[in-house]
Amino acid sequence: MNENNKIIILPDEVIMSKILLIRGQKVMIDRDLAELYEVETKVLKQAVRRNLDIFPEHFMFELTEDEFNNLRSQIVTSSWGGQRYLPFVFTEHGILQLANVIKSTRARKISIRIIEVFIKMREMLISHKELFAELEQIKKQISNHDDQFMLIFEYLKQFEEAKQQHLEQANRKKIGYRKSEE
Repeated sequence: MNENNKIIILPDEVIMSKILLIRGQKVMIDRDLAELYEVETKVLKQAVRRNLDIFPEHFMFELTEDEFNNLRSQIVTSSWGGQRYLPFVFTEHGILQLANVIKSTRARKISIRIIEVFIKMREMLISHKELFAELEQIKKQISNHDDQFMLIFEYLKQFEEAKQQHLEQANRKKIGYRKSEE
């Protein structure tokens, strides 16, 4: 089977584990993409640097020193090594562009899988937003019912107190004049 017909099996979970949230955007870091594309990170970065004009800021950006240090502290691993350059991170659109500059069949196929995972994540988010909205509506209804139940309990309490007062009044020892029964 030649390279073009070769099926690449990559579980969604593997890709999802490499998607990070940085600057409010879902991105993948250059070294993770290089690993998936089976190229060296250096080769990937060189291809990007040669084609910076097709990677606007909303497709790809370089991490700041603080972002990189924060990322390194979150991902406790020694494989970061002594990097000389700050990593690039790529948004969904940047990943598509990246497959065009890497120019390998594997990169194109992996990019398609990554985009499929991004789409699934977006669909899950939309589904969860709808579910969250429904839960919020139920919560409001329940809180309205809670207020109504509290009002009912307050009326029952007042009714019980009035009933207790009436019983105490009826059962108390009577004082005053009595008619003699003759």
